[in-house]
Amino acid sequence: MGEGMNMEIRITNIEEIEEKALEFVQSIGDARVLAFYCKMGVGKTTFIKAICQVLGVTETVTSPTFAIVNEYQTSPAAELQGGVIYHFDFYRIKRLAEVYDMGYEEYFYSGDLCLIEWPELIEELLPDDALRITITEEADGSRVVSF
Repeated sequence: MGEGMNMEIRITNIEEIEEKALEFVQSIGDARVLAFYCKMGVGKTTFIKAICQVLGVTETVTSPTFAIVNEYQTSPAAELQGGVIYHFDFYRIKRLAEVYDMGYEEYFYSGDLCLIEWPELIEELLPDDALRITITEEADGSRVVSF
């Protein structure tokens, strides 16, 4: 399960999501492959959008449901040097062959930030050092990001 840093970030309302996303980015260390485990509708795409915003992405961040992967450019001044973020959504993957065909290794081992939705569908392809993140919704509507 990677290093298992056992950190938690609580987001109590949408107004603070960018501030919490920045706190998250500053907490991930050298992790570059981030796998987000959470139920549908908990807000992983919203959190991923906020991560991209704090890293200086100016284009619109949308879940790459049909394309499987979207590529975003970060600003040079961003927290994270490297410049590119890859955002994956494996929800519609039927066979691992599809993931092999897209050349997943080039992304996962590029040293660029990879943000992965529905990683459970490609579990065996995740690098050993992938950071596994869960987002859960609390009874009061707040979200807890654990990693």
